[in-house]
Amino acid sequence: MTTSLTSPAATADDHGPHYKWIALSNTTLGMLIATINSSIVLIALPDIFRGIHLNPLEPQNTSYLLWMMMGFLVVTAVLVVSFGRLGDMFGRARMYNLGFLIFTISSIFLAVTWFDGSSAAIWLIFWRVIQGIGGAFLMANSSAILTDAFPTEQRGLALGINGVAAISGSFLGLLVGGVLAPINWHLIFLVSVPFGVLGTIWAYLKLEDTGVRKHAAMDWWGNVTFAVGLVAVLVGITYGIQPYGDSAMGWTSPMVLSCLIGGTLVLAAFVVIETRVAEPLFNLHLFANRSFTFGNIANLMASIGRGGLQFILIIWLQGIWLPQHGYTFEKTPLWAAIYMVPMTVGFLLIAPISGALSDRMGTKWFTTTGMVITAGTFAALVALPVDFSYPAFAIILLLNGIGMGLFSSPNRAEVMNSLPVDARGSGSGMMTTFQNAAMVLSIGLFFSLMISGLATHLPDTMQSGLVANGVPDADAAQIAQLPAVAVLFAAFLGYNPIEMLLGDQLNGIPDASRETLTGLDFFPHLISSPFADGLSAAFTFAIVCCVIGAVASLFTNPRKSAVPEPARSTMPDVRDSGEPSPAPLAELVDADTRPGS
Repeated sequence: MTTSLTSPAATADDHGPHYKWIALSNTTLGMLIATINSSIVLIALPDIFRGIHLNPLEPQNTSYLLWMMMGFLVVTAVLVVSFGRLGDMFGRARMYNLGFLIFTISSIFLAVTWFDGSSAAIWLIFWRVIQGIGGAFLMANSSAILTDAFPTEQRGLALGINGVAAISGSFLGLLVGGVLAPINWHLIFLVSVPFGVLGTIWAYLKLEDTGVRKHAAMDWWGNVTFAVGLVAVLVGITYGIQPYGDSAMGWTSPMVLSCLIGGTLVLAAFVVIETRVAEPLFNLHLFANRSFTFGNIANLMASIGRGGLQFILIIWLQGIWLPQHGYTFEKTPLWAAIYMVPMTVGFLLIAPISGALSDRMGTKWFTTTGMVITAGTFAALVALPVDFSYPAFAIILLLNGIGMGLFSSPNRAEVMNSLPVDARGSGSGMMTTFQNAAMVLSIGLFFSLMISGLATHLPDTMQSGLVANGVPDADAAQIAQLPAVAVLFAAFLGYNPIEMLLGDQLNGIPDASRETLTGLDFFPHLISSPFADGLSAAFTFAIVCCVIGAVASLFTNPRKSAVPEPARSTMPDVRDSGEPSPAPLAELVDADTRPGS
């Protein structure tokens, strides 16, 4: 089969000097609303479950809770590579526009949920999955559209601004959700609709395909094995943090082990298939490029290191620190988002600047320094007492945002600049897959480390604390043996865990003891020491990941661009000629290894 590289009839320059800014503003809007919706549900979960009259802490409802949190991330992780490849084949703007449309339609159906109970939970999860499909189209093609539209010397700035939208959206989602959900939980989905409608119309009217297209057959075996393998692994991780039998977690469950082992074997088969098909989904030849390989390793490690940070900070603030400082459990979700703002500020201040400077100075030292700073902030969080002074906490979060900002934009520019022009969609999809899969993996690992720390000391601490406040020995022993994950989820959702766990048993306890048990101090003091153990383990793991990411960044290409740019407006239009490409793909990929390149 002959494959041809084809250039569009019009290039970015043919649309005028302002087209690149139109592309940047539209893709930034798309990434912003996609990532806002990836996190907006987290802070709104208590109001959603109260609104549909479902208790998320009951064992039969835990899976609804997990898939409401993780479904969007799992779907985007699985599909971005395939959708990036479709963008390479049929037009990146076309696939991006389709994603905006799907995202908007799903937001409408999420906002109009009208029924209750488990049926409503399944409906919400289904449309969150569809919303994730739309988000995958947006994420897979936005970086490729910008790389096509901007010249090499401005790409770091453009990708930096887009990256700011992508990561800051996840923090803004917490704030928006915290404000809107207490008013009416439907609003957290409805708020995306006008922006989605505007963005969809704007994209269809203004965005054009300006990059090289590659007409090729779809790698069906690669798509199937990749999707099945990755879904199995991510599902295994999702259910691994749930209790199984007498175990605090489900890592020994036959279902979890089957998913993890089976998924890994299917992914191994996927790698073999990709080396034998003519037009692979994952172009493994791209890994011959040093910048692409080590840039993705650094991105993977950074995503694993910071992916679970948001969850851990929410639990820390909502379950311990805010109640100790007078905030009721019902108000802690919103205030947790507010107190995490310094991280967003640090990222917003630095990411565009680092992207612009890396265009002139190269990316290596920005990405390496960013990872070192981020590792240092995790070490500072380990050293911080559980009942911390907020100014110190805010400074650490600000520095963490600065470190991520220094790393994120130059790293994305480094990877995208290393790609040949006909592989930008699939290459961007591969990068986003590593990032989103790492987020799910990170959440599973962070939760597991936290639950392990809690499960070791929490039962004895809880039993002695309950007995000391008038709870009968038998009842205290029974409550103390409840899974640590239930306590963790209660804190994460802004519930008063002791009130939830004791329920009707509170009626038989003297008034003074009842007030103590359900007050704002008892649970935070009870959980502080066990929580500190889990916190130390989770953040130590994050430090290791960041150090590996810093080392990987040192091995990226020292130049500003690893792949020479073709002439932007002089390439002949061979869209349907069937003629071979004038420059073979392997030659472009290995451009950084040629003498004098």
